[in-house]
This record gives sequence, structure tokens and C-alpha cells, in this order.
Amino acid sequence: MKLFIPAIVSACFLTLQVSAFPHLSPQALQDLLKRGGPGAKGCPFGHDSAHQKEKRAVGFDPVAQRVSTTGFHAFVPPNFAAGDKRGPCPGLNALANHGYLPHNGIAPMKTVIQAVTEAYGMALDLATFLAVYGTVFDGDSLSLTPGYSIGGPAYVGPSVGGALSGLGILRTPSGLSGSHNNYEADTSAARGDFYIVGNDLLQIEYFQQYYDALLENTPAPQQYSALFKFRQSRFDNSISTNPYFFFPQFAGVLVAPAGYAFPPAFMSNKSAQYPSGYLSKENLKSFFAVSGQSGAFTYRAGYERIPDNFYKRAIGDDYGIVNFVLDLLQFANQDRRLLSVGGNTGTTNSFTGIDPAALTNGVFNGATLADGNNLQCFIFQLIQAEAPGLLTGLYSDLTKALQPLVDNINTNLKGLGCPQLMDVDESLYEKYPGYMKAKGV
Repeated sequence: MKLFIPAIVSACFLTLQVSAFPHLSPQALQDLLKRGGPGAKGCPFGHDSAHQKEKRAVGFDPVAQRVSTTGFHAFVPPNFAAGDKRGPCPGLNALANHGYLPHNGIAPMKTVIQAVTEAYGMALDLATFLAVYGTVFDGDSLSLTPGYSIGGPAYVGPSVGGALSGLGILRTPSGLSGSHNNYEADTSAARGDFYIVGNDLLQIEYFQQYYDALLENTPAPQQYSALFKFRQSRFDNSISTNPYFFFPQFAGVLVAPAGYAFPPAFMSNKSAQYPSGYLSKENLKSFFAVSGQSGAFTYRAGYERIPDNFYKRAIGDDYGIVNFVLDLLQFANQDRRLLSVGGNTGTTNSFTGIDPAALTNGVFNGATLADGNNLQCFIFQLIQAEAPGLLTGLYSDLTKALQPLVDNINTNLKGLGCPQLMDVDESLYEKYPGYMKAKGV
């Protein structure tokens, strides 16, 4: 596979990855970052950089932005009988079907980063954080090739000390399909809630709603804005139909919105007419493995496909953490429940949020959660505080297993001036059956 990483990759990323994943050779990381080039001063994805602060004019380069869907990257459907994995993320499924990720769906962390930047134009800060998080929580961060399954349980290997030796990973990692409440969450745009119908398979009813809500002949940013009512309706649906609905800080508040923000950001086709992208309804169907006419759609699980003649985001217009948080807040400022950690308490229509002040012993509060950098500080520090309890029983050396995530979060929080979160009152989660059920209680 040829390697393509946007030219704004910074040299600071290399330092983070070498310390976080010592099993990756410096040469391999240099190869990954070789397009960093002479402009890589400081960290261009830092929150104090002009790269993030200034509104950039988006151009279109049909050569640099063309995404290959032929030859090595021709579509090949999964062979489930042979053990190929596909899961709840259509974008990752499509990458595996086109050879940007291993066809078996078990992906090394560095390959995930490479694939989403090469095929979609995701910025390295967001790509790295999501890949590191998925590896630590749903894969094997102690493997000689750290990574995770984009679908069901799979051993990543080779592990430190050998497979399930007690010196590294202690049980088979869950993969993204088994990541409910730590990566995958309820209120998905096109999939059902986990404890109602499972989280892997698209639900035609919800896809139809997505399809109907998608504006035609409209630039992608405006298409996203117009999805708010649909987003709100899916949240309401979980409240009214799922007594186990739980909306955690990362999988809920941060990741669930990706199902609405990522398709316009990454699945929209860029062109001279629409340099910021346009997500046609045909392309939405292709990425979500849907065929047929509106009102009579057919879904074929695992057949997610990158359309031919597809052009990704422009070089220099990579979509990163800041872009995603701004998209998240655009909807949350219209419905503050979308920032609420909480859930139903055992019956439908019983949604109760947790007061951030009570959860964090006064460090954060609901009134100012959407202000400045507070939301990023709140979510990232909650992840750090709660990760040890969520990962108990997966690794023999929890501190070592968590180090990649700790390093990455510290890098993302650097310079934000976050108030220091010292303790989290996790007993507040115990009234939510969806939280307790996911923990096996």
C-alpha cells in the first residue's frame, strides 16, 4: 500500500508515538510521517496554532485528492466464513473492503491512522486519538503490533510474552462490536441501540430517516447543520424505547455525534463545485451498504463501499479534534441534553442526567461545560480517571497498557489550561441499568 500523509504532519507527533508505542520502530514512524516536510514547525494541530484559528480557503486538487478504488484498492467484500471482521463503523468497514485496512478487519493502530488520513483526510490529532483509544480499550496496546478488530472479538498478537500468557493481554479483546459504552453507544444515526437490536447491523428504518434528512445539492457543512432535527429525533427515540439507554462521557457525548458529523465531513465527495464536499444520497447508500430505491431499501451487512471517482478532503483542510468539537457543540447548543452524561433509570422516558459538578467534585459544572475548552477538558480527563476501572481484567500491567492513552490525552490537553480533575464519583452511574449491564453487574 502506498503511503500518503498530509504535508502538515508535525514532528511532535513522532515523539508522542515513539514514547507511547515503543514496539514501533523509529524508522517505521519516520516512514509514516515522511510527508511532514519542512513546514512542520511546532505542532500544527495544537490549539494555539494559526492552522486551527484561521478560516482556510478550501481548494480542490483532483490529483492529490483522488482516492483509489481500483487495483490493490478495488472493492472486495468480506468473507465472514473465513473470519473477516466488520463492525458498527461504516467508514472503517469500507476501508477494509478496499484494502486500506487489512481485509480481515484486524488492524494495527498505525495502519488505522494511515488509512483514515489517506482515504478520508482526517487530521492526525483525531486519527491518532481514535486509533489509540480503540487499541487500548477494544484491542491490545501491549501487542508487538498494537491494534484492534473493527468488528467482533479477535486476538491482535503477537503479544508481549505470547498469546494470553499472563504477561500482556489476559483475554481476547472485544473489538468495536463489543465496545458498548466504552466506544460504541446508543443513539446511532443508522444502527439500533445495543440492548434492543444489537449495534452491528444497520436498521433500514433509521437509514431511511437519515436519507430523507440529507439535503441535496448543498455543501457538506450545510448538510450537517440540517441534520440537527434528525439527530435530536434519534436521541428522543433511545429515551422512549430503551430502558437501558445510557449516554457515557466518551462513547455518548463525544463519539455518538460522529455518526452525524463524520459522513458529511469524510464521505462527501469534494470537487471544484463543492470544494468542502457534497454528500449525495447515492454516496450515502454506498458507504452504508444500502441499495435500492427510497422506500424499498436493501441492506447487505459488511458491503460498505467507497464510491468510484471519490475525492477526499483537501490537503490543509484536514478535519481534526477542533473541527469535531465545533460540530458537536453546534448541535449541543441547540439541545443541551446532547452534553448530558446520564441515561434511563430502568424504564423508558426516565432519562436523568448527572450533574457534572457532582461527578467531578465541583471541578466542572453544567452551566459552563460548552464554554471555551471546558468540554474537551471534561471528557478527556474523565476518560483518564475512569479508564483503569473499565479495563480491569483485560491487561496484566494496566499502567503500561494505559500509557499510550495517557500520553495522547496529555498531548491533546497541553496548553488548554484545564482545571485539574482529581477524582470522579463513579457511584453516580450505579442507578443506570444500562451502565451496570455493560459492566456485567
